[in-house]
Amino acid sequence: LVWLLVLSLAWLGLALGGEEDEEDGEVVAEEEEEEDEVLSDEVREEEGVLVLHEHNFARALSEHRLLLVDFYAPWCGHCQRLAPAFAQAAAALRNESGAVRLGKVDAMAQTALANEFGITSYPTLKLFRDGNRTHPLAYTGRMDTEGIVRWMQRRAGPSATLLQDANATAAFISSQDLVVIGFFKDLGGPAAQAFYEVAGEVVDMPFGVAEAAELFQAYGLSADTICLFKKFDEGRTDFPVDPAQGLDVAELTRLLRIHSLELVMEFTNATSNQIFSANIPHHMLLFLNKSSSAQLELRDGFRVAAGAFRGKVLFVVVDVAGYGADVLPFFGLTPADAPTLRLVKMENNRKYRMDQDTFSDTAIRTFVQAVLDGKVKPHLLSAEPPEDWDTRPVKVLVGKTFDQVVFDETKNVFVKFYAPWCSHCQAMAAAWEELGERYKDHEDIVIAEMDATANELENITINGFPTLHYFPAGPGRKMVEYKSTRDVETFSKFLENGGTLPEESPAVSEAP
Repeated sequence: LVWLLVLSLAWLGLALGGEEDEEDGEVVAEEEEEEDEVLSDEVREEEGVLVLHEHNFARALSEHRLLLVDFYAPWCGHCQRLAPAFAQAAAALRNESGAVRLGKVDAMAQTALANEFGITSYPTLKLFRDGNRTHPLAYTGRMDTEGIVRWMQRRAGPSATLLQDANATAAFISSQDLVVIGFFKDLGGPAAQAFYEVAGEVVDMPFGVAEAAELFQAYGLSADTICLFKKFDEGRTDFPVDPAQGLDVAELTRLLRIHSLELVMEFTNATSNQIFSANIPHHMLLFLNKSSSAQLELRDGFRVAAGAFRGKVLFVVVDVAGYGADVLPFFGLTPADAPTLRLVKMENNRKYRMDQDTFSDTAIRTFVQAVLDGKVKPHLLSAEPPEDWDTRPVKVLVGKTFDQVVFDETKNVFVKFYAPWCSHCQAMAAAWEELGERYKDHEDIVIAEMDATANELENITINGFPTLHYFPAGPGRKMVEYKSTRDVETFSKFLENGGTLPEESPAVSEAP
């Protein structure tokens, strides 16, 4: 009986072992199948977007004449926000034409592709045309569904519509609030080719081309000219082509951007993107409450003044009781301050305040010209200093007290410029407080901070948060930007070494 039991258990063990071996074999087989699937050049889709990797990329290029590829990182918030719009654009474009497809590459997993195409930020979109892998075109459109669709449509078909007679031209002009028509004696010439290039980039305006002599005559033209037709302001703006210099793509693009804007813009959700992307160096702002009829009348003089500065200064009306209320803190204003005027120099956010005695067009023109000529000093924001600002381990600076503290020739001052909403600033706040505690009893070292959103300085511009500057003792108002690791020990080494890090402690750059 014992032997029978032993034999039975032995057989049972063999049977179970065999099943396990079979199961293991199935697992191995499945793994091999999965590996084969990854290595295959088959192209699968997710929500209409081609999922690309190094093994199927070449096949995708060969099968699609126009392929826009999104190189993304799974952890990137911008990539995550773009994904649904990218999928919607893929669906819209696929319904229009099979030649245009959208694909995506996980740049974190597909490092070979990311390196090949020089991907260093996310998301990066590149267009591959006719299977050409060596010279992809950088995407320059808006990062939304409509922007992607329009940009791709311009590249899928002719970038400008050929207008052959007066009726077609008149219908084209009336079809939109804003259209561009290039009148060329030779549509095969270099000027027309440059125009087509502009049309391919400026996708938010319809472009047409005309060659017929009757159309030149109908619109009062005798030479190659680009005409911008609009249903506002002056109605039409002409840009003659210089016979000697030809047509400059960048300059025409700039002119179209400037003259496609209304002479006076109202700051709204619909226009904010146009206003900030106009590349006009100065913005003149009239803050008013649209519910006040008396304040609304101020727009007339504002508009008259705007005509003299087109292309140099963008004139904008901001409703303090509407969409514009959100920008008031940036100017240190409240709704009660309306009506008021401010001019902003866009390159450094310097703000200039006009005297409020008059809002006449003459006064506005005089003020704007004085700012452009460098005759007006900027109006600098400053909060009030807290009562205990100089008793804390970390001194709290404001615009009014900055110079007297930072440029004290007997002190070495280390300043953190921060924004209250900045997560990077919040992350290093504890380390900065600890640093303040460590040096609070040092007579010649001051640890300080300043809210750079509520305080402005005439000769120091803060472009990112947090920004750390060290101001060494002595004459000359010197300043050293700190760009190394943000921890207490490295800060201390920097201070103890007189505003530099010892060579044996390599600095690790961390962009704000």
